Amino acid sequence: MSENKTNGQIQIADEVVGVIATTAALEVEGVVAGGGKGFVELFGKKGHTKCAKITKDTDEAVLDMDIIVNFGTKVQNAAKEVQEKVKTTVETMTGLTVAAVNVSICGIVKETEAKAEEEE
Repeated sequence: MSENKTNGQIQIADEVVGVIATTAALEVEGVVAGGGKGFVELFGKKGHTKCAKITKDTDEAVLDMDIIVNFGTKVQNAAKEVQEKVKTTVETMTGLTVAAVNVSICGIVKETEAKAEEEE
């Protein structure tokens, strides 16, 4: 006799997926957390999920990420690494299947400007 027991539903808010995705993206070398007044809103504490747009269907998600990179970073390599890191991290932490991670580079900053902005 086979019984199929369920304990109920688990729902993960888009904001939580966004925080996970953003945190994973920021772990990639060359991706920065700030670098100007507009960028602070994008990656700041209050707007931590503004750089990640999540579209979910049942157990599958598509993420659209806006990132900012340091000047001198190989943009294509950083974007590919963000795609891989975000996909792996979101799938591992949430159990969702990530169908795609679309990455848009929305800015390039000098590394010294990014460090100065983080210290403020």
